Amino acid sequence: MIIRPAKNMLGSIRLPGDKSISHRYAMLGGIAEGTTRLSNFSTGADCASTLSCLRQLGCAVTKTDAGLVEIVGRPQFQQPAESLDCGNSGSTMRMMAGILAGRPVTCDLHGDESLSRRPMARVMTPLRLMGAKISSAAGDRPPLHIEGAKLKAMDYLSPIASAQVKSAVLFAGLFAEGETTFEEPYRTRDHTEQALRAFGVELTKSRNRITVRGGQKLKAIEAPVPGDISSAAFFLCAAVLFPNSNLLIENLLLNPTRASLLDVLKQMGARLSVINLEEHHNELVGTVKVEYGKLTGSVIEGGMSVALIDELPVLAAIAPYTRDGIEIRDAKELRVKESDRIALVARNLRAMGATCEEREDGLKVPGGQKLHGAKIDSGGDHRIAMAFSVAALRAEGESEILGADSARISFPEFFTMLESVLER
Repeated sequence: MIIRPAKNMLGSIRLPGDKSISHRYAMLGGIAEGTTRLSNFSTGADCASTLSCLRQLGCAVTKTDAGLVEIVGRPQFQQPAESLDCGNSGSTMRMMAGILAGRPVTCDLHGDESLSRRPMARVMTPLRLMGAKISSAAGDRPPLHIEGAKLKAMDYLSPIASAQVKSAVLFAGLFAEGETTFEEPYRTRDHTEQALRAFGVELTKSRNRITVRGGQKLKAIEAPVPGDISSAAFFLCAAVLFPNSNLLIENLLLNPTRASLLDVLKQMGARLSVINLEEHHNELVGTVKVEYGKLTGSVIEGGMSVALIDELPVLAAIAPYTRDGIEIRDAKELRVKESDRIALVARNLRAMGATCEEREDGLKVPGGQKLHGAKIDSGGDHRIAMAFSVAALRAEGESEILGADSARISFPEFFTMLESVLER
């Protein structure tokens, strides 16, 4: 994909459904009583992998071109004839492992080359403590082999802050005897808790501790999926680069555990406002207006790095255009995503003429720099491809995004939608 410099960003967009919510609604719909109907379901390949796994487990799943998904719940899964293909989706593999651990089926879960390199011990360890029979011939890497077992509840203190690990344990807790409690070191996105409540599950939460009682029945829901705020990040970060920008993003997810990017951009000087805030199935949804602002800089660390883990690549990509630069700390998790995102961000910034400091757990990117067009190595990582498409909009000369088709993992419409709001 060739990205040419732009002069401005104007218009209004409505994004495909949030990937995190789509995964969770689909999985819970698969074990709920009745038919779950979801509008504006994610168009990304990752969520399609989740639907495919549910079909293999015997759930009737239909999806229309208009983005409506119907899932007929099947509390007792059928034995799959083949290994479950999770594609590129770590969310699918880790969270489905939690659901399958307590179901009377035996199955394997595999993924593509990228997913096959990602660590799975983080979910295997707590699930084994609950009595799950889960193993891997590759140590802590996929593919996974799961034999459904009788689970026991537990109180688990997670050594890492991961919404996927939390989800796997809480999902397994639905099929365990007693009350399962999960405690996380930092607050992570709470879509699992909100989705469980939407499907009729009672749970308790105190600070970073969540408790769910096993044996509860889930009831199907009808719900719209709000626009994906992680996808919106690319448009938000692009809009603040142009002096005359004026962009509206409608029907956007504004869950407080996901909307930290708005706070960071406002603190850096962007002009942002929220219009028509509503609540749908415990999730906040609204329209965001974003305009240019002279960006200062920021240090992102601790819990904020956890909250912004998906948005950090695009923040780093626009850091050279800020006044003071951006420093990212406590984000070692970026090294075990679809790619080593720390290394790729540093490599591509340098390819565009920027100076930056790569660290084991983050990056330091000085501000006040000019970028030039370059060949960008996405590493087959959707967020790297999209992040540097944004950086290229203010660079001098054209940039070529290698592996741009990886955007289909989360946001197949990205390049078309981006072009629709740019002025050349």
